[in-house]
Amino acid sequence: MSQWDWSKPRSEPLPAPRTPEEWARCLADPWWRLCSGVLYKILIKGDDGQESDGQIAPFLPNINQLRFFRSMHYRNVILKARQLGFSTAACIYGLDHAIWVPNQRCGIICQDLDTASSMLRDKVKLAYEQLPDPIRERMPLKRESAKELVFGHNNSSIKVATSMRGTTPNFLHISELGKIARQYPNRAREIITGALPAVPQNGIATIESTAEGQEGEFFNIATRAEALAQMGEPLAKGQFKFHFFPWFLEPGYVADPRRNRISLKMHEYFDGLEVSEGINLSMPQRAWYVQKLENDFSGDIHKMKQEMPSTSAECFERSTEGTYLSNQLATARTAGRIGNVPYLPGLPVHTCWDIGAGDGTGIWCWQQVGLASHFIRYIEGWGQGYSHYVNQLGATGWVFGRMLLPHDATAERQLINKIGAPIDMLQELRPDWRWEIVPRVHDFQAGIEILRSRFTEAWFDEAGCKEGLDHLALYKKKFNTRIGAFIDEPEKQDGHSEAPDALRQWAQGFHPSHKTGERRRKPRRAGGMTA
Repeated sequence: MSQWDWSKPRSEPLPAPRTPEEWARCLADPWWRLCSGVLYKILIKGDDGQESDGQIAPFLPNINQLRFFRSMHYRNVILKARQLGFSTAACIYGLDHAIWVPNQRCGIICQDLDTASSMLRDKVKLAYEQLPDPIRERMPLKRESAKELVFGHNNSSIKVATSMRGTTPNFLHISELGKIARQYPNRAREIITGALPAVPQNGIATIESTAEGQEGEFFNIATRAEALAQMGEPLAKGQFKFHFFPWFLEPGYVADPRRNRISLKMHEYFDGLEVSEGINLSMPQRAWYVQKLENDFSGDIHKMKQEMPSTSAECFERSTEGTYLSNQLATARTAGRIGNVPYLPGLPVHTCWDIGAGDGTGIWCWQQVGLASHFIRYIEGWGQGYSHYVNQLGATGWVFGRMLLPHDATAERQLINKIGAPIDMLQELRPDWRWEIVPRVHDFQAGIEILRSRFTEAWFDEAGCKEGLDHLALYKKKFNTRIGAFIDEPEKQDGHSEAPDALRQWAQGFHPSHKTGERRRKPRRAGGMTA
């Protein structure tokens, strides 16, 4: 047990030991090594928020870093506000582990190679080079590169990369997994399936990130860990412990209230937080939040909540940035058109399909009630033959009306054991069903606008259409990582495009009328020849 109290952050380093015996006693204490400010130094951030050369200061863990160190588990997921110093803390922790424990492999995964190299150079190597000379001389580097430091005195190493499959790290830190999962979902899956399972049971793994929407590997891990935390059960070594660090825990996040106007609406928000979270938010804290919101995030409250959350629920509020149908879904829910929409016996069930060139299939099932389309079921699958979906529909016992297929259902492709068009195979499977091809619109954006304009006609059963509604909410534009912006093309690689593409067939190909549920063509006016 350490003889010092590390429950509160220090403003100044402890006095350095004077005798070899004092040094030996202090160096044997991991808390002293990490928190005393004597051993490790870091680059500090200037007024511009950037780490600047020459501004070197002792590493004195802040309140958030100390809280994490004190509650660390074998597996940890950190959901946090920005700029709380967890990457720096992880670098110092990993360096300390590599220096003082023999034959260890420590790894830090970053979102890109530039960030990884910078982290090794400006956080890990600098802290090593700033060690007291006698200690550094006892712990020489055997080999170093832009990605790795290998120590000669104990055969341990610390490495940075964008993935670490094939290694066995005793300590692994994954920085900003939320951003990795959003921009590079395949790399995120590689990290989760390759690097994390390689950490030994007694090793330590930490994942830290701000939130990036309601999907992806970080969202999955964080929400499962939070659910375990809410259950209050003891954690096994392999289970993730949930750590949440909101913005108001940082003492430095204050500003002058006289220079920042706080609206009544924002005061209502802060007052609600005080009640729900059992906290007190001072006027300087409120002023800082408003200043940050207006200056750094241009008044975008969603981005503010994502990057500087007050509660864990705020972190994963669904972003509307780049999405196609978020406003339409929000309006439908507010109007009560998403809820309990039951099957009505006596009415036919129509379907609209997406059967694209990939292996994904999405099918919406609806009944027409006057001018309202009641969507009662959504069916999807990947890698299944058409007979699977036909049998699934047939098992419902419903009487079917129109079966709307996209224009490319007439294109020949490799089917299970032959080359043919999807519509031909579907007609062979159920010749008694009414298969129709929806004509193609002149471009994709026109189809989206048709779907948006007709969304007010749609009612959705929340239970039967849950997966489809989730896909509609997450259907978004493709993100161009080179320019850092969304482009006017749909994202097709994240598994969310089948449901909206299927629903577009309804919007483009089904036109209801008051009497029959379908809009008939106007009869031609009788002319003289007809008479």
